[in-house]
Amino acid sequence: MKQKFNVITSTCVPLPLENVDTDQIIPARFLKATTREERFFGDNLFRDWRYHADGTVVKDFVLNDPTYGGCILVAGKNFGSGSSREHAAWAIAGYGFRVVISSFFADIHKNNELNNFVLPVQVSEDFLAELFRTIQETPGTLVTVDLPAQTVTNTATGRSEHFEINGYKKHCLMNGLDDIDFLVENKSKIEQWEQLNK
Repeated sequence: MKQKFNVITSTCVPLPLENVDTDQIIPARFLKATTREERFFGDNLFRDWRYHADGTVVKDFVLNDPTYGGCILVAGKNFGSGSSREHAAWAIAGYGFRVVISSFFADIHKNNELNNFVLPVQVSEDFLAELFRTIQETPGTLVTVDLPAQTVTNTATGRSEHFEINGYKKHCLMNGLDDIDFLVENKSKIEQWEQLNK
């Protein structure tokens, strides 16, 4: 979903597991869908961890725990490894997450998140460990992600870290633009360049 991104302050959903791959994010059997239905993919985010084979809820999985909520997912190191399926980013966005915080992202998945208006925020392992501790101790902990300033702040401790983001992707997120929108926005400049370089 195209949404402009500026500053988000939210509670968090903690997923302190390392090496979460795209098949765990959205199992392969859901890749046969012929439409990109946000609700469908969001409902099946972490499907095999959220539900038993008979469809009943796995009560102790974090997405099924009413203690936690919000639009920020805090995940362990090496998030989004495995196959390059964009469906994993569709599922994260479809569920309603706007931000994923981790100490390391698989490159292709990181770009897929950015292309789907989800901001991947890479932090130090120490900062990530502090976030997990704080959220566990106080589930209502708020985290502020400031895209213009490129900072993430644990409001419970006051600690902030700077994160990196490609300048083009930052512009697109802040203005709610996908790659096509960006080209259309710059159509006159492209035409002018073409005229000058005939």
